[in-house]
Amino acid sequence: MKVGVLVSGTGTNLQALLDAETTGRLEPATLAVVISNKPGVQALARAGAANVPAFVVEHAAVAREVFEDQLHAVLAAHHVEAIVLAGFMRVLTPHFLDHYRDRIINTHPSLLPAFPGANAAAQAIAHGVKISGVTIHFVDASLDGGPIIEQVAVPVFDDDDAAALQARIQSEEHKLLPDVVQRLARGELSCQGRKVRGPGRRAE
Repeated sequence: MKVGVLVSGTGTNLQALLDAETTGRLEPATLAVVISNKPGVQALARAGAANVPAFVVEHAAVAREVFEDQLHAVLAAHHVEAIVLAGFMRVLTPHFLDHYRDRIINTHPSLLPAFPGANAAAQAIAHGVKISGVTIHFVDASLDGGPIIEQVAVPVFDDDDAAALQARIQSEEHKLLPDVVQRLARGELSCQGRKVRGPGRRAE
């Protein structure tokens, strides 16, 4: 399965996927292309260092449907079958999503449905929760509201700030995301309404 990765920033989750591919932990998935909606971000350099084709499709100067058509054109040119949103800070509409139904996944730094949207770790700290975590889910037209594939809990300590909590959440994301991408590529995940069926997470 050829996978496209959409990014907007530093690309630490992209790096986890690149590292997993190098060691065979993504098979039968392969990373076919990386697309950023922002120029000059570190994620593009990570893709280049791994010899994965990387492109910029900027959203700012065009209508939303035009932007999504441009994304789809690049993905189609690289024969992409599934998509990972790895720190991609744009909400996609059905105009785009319908091309890849149940084949787009996103990683989010909270135990959804708690704390959707941006700055999830800061939201968790502000609310005084004792447990946060990471969620990987299928993408639909809602904000971080698609069917949940996998979750891992991360404790929130009394002396945490948002940066400390985010770092521990990212550590779990980097382990979990390649595992889910591999399961998707193997055809092991199926979405039945809100429930995602398939084998559970591998033992560490």
